[in-house]
Amino acid sequence: MPRKKLLLACVAVCLLSAACGRHRPVARAPGGRVPTSTTEKGAQPARPGDTEVGYASWYGDPYHGRRAANGEIYDKNQLTAAHLTMPFGTMVKVTNLENSRSVTVRITDRGPFVKGRIIDLSQAAAREVAMIGPGTAMVRLEVLSAAEDSRPALFAVQAGAFRERANAERLRQQLQARFGSSFIQEYDSARGLLYRVRIGPQPSLQEAYRLAAQLEQETFVIRMDP
Repeated sequence: MPRKKLLLACVAVCLLSAACGRHRPVARAPGGRVPTSTTEKGAQPARPGDTEVGYASWYGDPYHGRRAANGEIYDKNQLTAAHLTMPFGTMVKVTNLENSRSVTVRITDRGPFVKGRIIDLSQAAAREVAMIGPGTAMVRLEVLSAAEDSRPALFAVQAGAFRERANAERLRQQLQARFGSSFIQEYDSARGLLYRVRIGPQPSLQEAYRLAAQLEQETFVIRMDP
């Protein structure tokens, strides 16, 4: 099998086997279309007034009491959220476009790792906008205040997640041969240890999305945090 086809097949298999613990059916707009977030067009919503439209989901148990990506202990009763690229500490107004209810959240975590979604709300935040039952909703994000960070922003492309490190290492080696920079990051998920395979760092969000497009598979662009 040619190297490219082998790589793409491996990426597809690893994404199907990945356990993120937050999967719910993806809501779709009329006609079955999943909205494209503005970040996928190269914009980075991190300045006051910037907006983004797409689907939101929420998470509670079994993540309650576990450490979030920013180092804090996740509390499902606090108004927080996960976003793939916004700096930690960014304050965001989330409006449920299906009922016009809004809530302000602080970005403390990374996610959601489900294609077609732009933010993962805490259980308390989801309750404020009445999306506990449906599980997902079309929302508009508006940045109210951006966290200050003097460090340059770097991004990576997540190409897969595995329960077995050997499988992750095989994909990492293939990506390394093709792109010259790949690494494995361990993640202690609520369902056990995962090995995430990522390509990077990339110096801009636009370059990260260009790299992701080359894989022609379901990938996630994520901000690299210290």
